[in-house]
This record gives sequence, structure tokens and C-alpha cells, in this order.
Amino acid sequence: MKVLLTGAAGFIGMHTALALLARGDEVVGIDNLNDYYDPQLKRDRLAHIEQQRPGAPFRFEPLDVADQAGMAALFERERFDRVVHLAAQAGVRYSLQNPQAYAQSNLVGFLNVLEGCRHHGVAHLVYASSSSVYGGNQKMPFAEGDRVDHPVSLYAATKKANELMAHTYSHLYGLPTTGLRFFTVYGPWGRPDMAPMLFARAILAGEPIKVFNHGQMRRDFTYIDDIVAGVVATLDRVPGPDGSFDRQDPTPASSWAPYRVFNIGHSEPVALMDFIGALESALGREAVKDLQPMQPGDVVATYADTARLEDWTGVQPAVSIDDGVARFVAWYRAYFKA
Repeated sequence: MKVLLTGAAGFIGMHTALALLARGDEVVGIDNLNDYYDPQLKRDRLAHIEQQRPGAPFRFEPLDVADQAGMAALFERERFDRVVHLAAQAGVRYSLQNPQAYAQSNLVGFLNVLEGCRHHGVAHLVYASSSSVYGGNQKMPFAEGDRVDHPVSLYAATKKANELMAHTYSHLYGLPTTGLRFFTVYGPWGRPDMAPMLFARAILAGEPIKVFNHGQMRRDFTYIDDIVAGVVATLDRVPGPDGSFDRQDPTPASSWAPYRVFNIGHSEPVALMDFIGALESALGREAVKDLQPMQPGDVVATYADTARLEDWTGVQPAVSIDDGVARFVAWYRAYFKA
């Protein structure tokens, strides 16, 4: 297939590109290479794709999904079979200081993707949602049928908005869409604003790590390979109308339209202090912990019910936290020569 991959220079994007190329798909990747974090890491990810798959049908174009004219021209020119939309302004805490960036990338950008798919016969759009849509929910594990009406960050609100926008296009234009609610993805080539990278750098430098909510946090840490396996398997299964959908008792997870939403996580939440312990073991150093209060927009725990995705794709998470952290640390040491 010919696949448009937005956010191709991102953490999940790079790994997804490699998986699609490995099985013979043609991939056109776009990214705006912004400076939310060091663009050199993004350029190095793109170089890694070329190094790992030399001669593979991969092309990269620097393009912002919020560029309406540029996106329209791209869809007109390339005629994609399917789209994997991973580009977004990420980060919960950053959304407190820079809300406009989220409106442009996550709302305007997603609308441009939907319009491109609508007008050019794309057979399936798979897009990144987030576990953050569960907001203040305390029922565990989080299930796709749960109400998600109480976001606690603008980032979460934009991701829920994406699901609503996708449903509208699935209903009005018959566009098959699948949203994937990612749960705390980690691994090699990860984002430097996320805990694994922040903690590894500080531990190796002998500096304190900020441990929020005094360490009383749990996260459904999910290794990147397990995430990508779910993305690719989902791309291959195009949703149709859900014949069991009940308009008298509607679920947010499906529809009379060709629309689905799935959790994608490890389904085994890990205490933050245990994750730090795994990092300490892999790095061979003890962390200096600076215990901090809860941050605005954050949640105490995440825990994915992944039964629906497993039923839909047959994919199950396979990488344990100890194995995943060890792989991440090996990459970190090699990349940063640490």
C-alpha cells in the first residue's frame, strides 16, 4: 500500500515507518520538525530510517499538517491508499503554557488530514488519540466504553475532539477511521520531554529527578514495539458499521458509521517508583529523588483495558518492563555516548 505517515520524524512515527517499510509498503512521511524538543533528534530518526531500510520506498517531505494548502496539494499529488496520522503537539504540561500550538496542530492539522482523506478516497485513516482522554476518571482499568467527558488538560481535550471529528467524517462521508488511545509509550528513540529520557539523563549526571505526587503514581508503560504492532495491525483491518451498536445505549467506542476507538497499552500498570527502580538497575546507578506535589493537568494512574484491541487484531503486548527499560538504556548509552 501507499501510506501517508504524519509525524514521521517523531518517536512512534519513526518506528512505524520502519515496520511498514519492512513489509513492503510505500511510505511518504511528513513532519514539521519543530523545536518543541531538539530537532536534531528528529533528523537523526529520519537518518535511522534510511540506514535501516536503504533503498526502501520511503520519501520525506517537511510539511506542517496545519498548512491547509500544502496538505491539499500533497493528497492531490500522491493519492494515498491509507493514512497513519501521528503528528500532534504532544505533552500535557506544555499545553498549560502554549495552548495555541495545540489548536493549530491537533485541531486544524487533524481537520486538514480528514479533508484530504475525504476528497481523495483514502480507504482507512488510523490516528493517534491518547489515554489522557480519560481525564479525571477513577474507574480502573480504563475501557473504551467509559464516558470521557472530563478532560483535565487542553491536550486531552484536543485528543477527544479528534475522536469526535473523526466520527463526524465517518458518518457524513463514509470514511473508515480508527482512533488509538496510546498509553505511556517508551523505548529507544523516545521523546526527551518524557520521564525515561529525563530520568536517565539526570541519573547519569548525578542530578535529582523530579518525582511528582511524591511518587504515588502508576502508569501503563507500553514498549514501542508493542505499540507499533498494534498500529500496523489496526491499519490492516478497515472498520465497517458496527451492527451491534445500540443508539438507545450508545458506546463511545464504535458507531453505526465505519468508526472505532481502541486502547493500546500494556494493561499492566507499573508504580512510578518501580519504573525508576528498573531504570536504576539498568543504569547501574541510584537516582536522587526530588519528591514534588502533583502537577496541574496530570492524573494519578492510567491502566488500559486492551481486550477489544486484542479481539480486533489478535495483537497482545509482549515486552516486559524490565526488558523494555534495558533496551531503552542500551540505546540511550549508545546514542548519547553516556
